[in-house]
Order: sequence, then structure tokens, then C-alpha cells
Amino acid sequence: MAASMAASLPRDLPGLAARIRRCTRCDLHRSRARAVPGEGPSRAHIFLLGEAPGRNEDAEGRPFVGLAGRILDEALGRAGIDRDRTFITNVVKCRPPENRTPRVREMAACRPYLLAQLAAARPRVIVALGQSAVRDVLGASASLADARGTWSSFGSTPVLATYHPAAVLYNRRLMPKLVADLRLARLRAERS
Repeated sequence: MAASMAASLPRDLPGLAARIRRCTRCDLHRSRARAVPGEGPSRAHIFLLGEAPGRNEDAEGRPFVGLAGRILDEALGRAGIDRDRTFITNVVKCRPPENRTPRVREMAACRPYLLAQLAAARPRVIVALGQSAVRDVLGASASLADARGTWSSFGSTPVLATYHPAAVLYNRRLMPKLVADLRLARLRAERS
């Protein structure tokens, strides 16, 4: 069903963003200030997939602009990746109440948007940031602990699982691992 709905969505990233901003497919729209479609150029080589917008993202309508965004920006810089040349989005496009983990039905409601964004962006590499992103692209039984730092695939697109930048806020010792994983993604994208 997600694939069939994705086929009926706009095929360009600006059109998808406009549709996402009007979305009412799940209850998360009731408490959001703004939907957060994601941002970045079409044909970005690297597609970063997080979990959900936080308070700052909900207020601004942009992904990774709060504390986790600062961590992500630092990690991207250390890995030699220009944020402006990546596409950044989340599994769910609206902030869950109290920043809770997105529920399965909420992830399912947003899945057609993710599929359409991937089809429009056609990235060389997907980086799944954290457990929710790992499960969304690799399946419900996938775990970050098993998948981190190894290559999998989503269709024909390589997927690298790594820590969510919010995890680094709580454990700075994860930063070198996040940077190393992002560097691996950059190298793979450059070779493709």
C-alpha cells in the first residue's frame, strides 16, 4: 500500500514537501506547529534519515536544527561532508508528543513520503541515523546494534546504519564512531 500511494505522490522534492506540509494521514498533525518534509538538493549523493522532528525542528519546519543538528553538523564537517549537498529527512515528518519514539502506525503513514523522496532524490547512499531509521529501511526486526557500521541495502541503494546525533548528546564517546561511519558513507558515495 505504501508503494502504491508513493506512486500517486508528486515526483519532485518541492512538490513532495508541499504535500507533506498539508498531511493529515496520522494524529501527529494535530499537535505539530509545522511538518518537516526534509531538505537538500535533488540528486544528493547522500540521504540522511533520522527519526522525527524535535521541538526546534517543529518550530522552524527544518530537520536537524536543534542540539542534535549541531552534533550532526559537527560530525558531517569532520567527515568531509557538506550538509548543503545532502538530503536530510526523518522517518516521520511531524514531531511526536514529548519527543517520544514514533509509533509503528505513524511510521507507516509517512512511509509513502519516504519512498517518494528516495525515488526523487535517487541517492547513492542512505545513512540511517538511529534505531527508528534502521527499522524503517531495513525491517522491523533490524537492530542498530547489529547493523551499525555495516552495509545493507534498500532496494538497490546501499544503506549504512549509525548512531543518531541525539545519542552523541548523551555519550560524547560515540562521536568518533558517528564521524567514521559518515566518512564511510562519503567514500562509498564518491565511488558510486
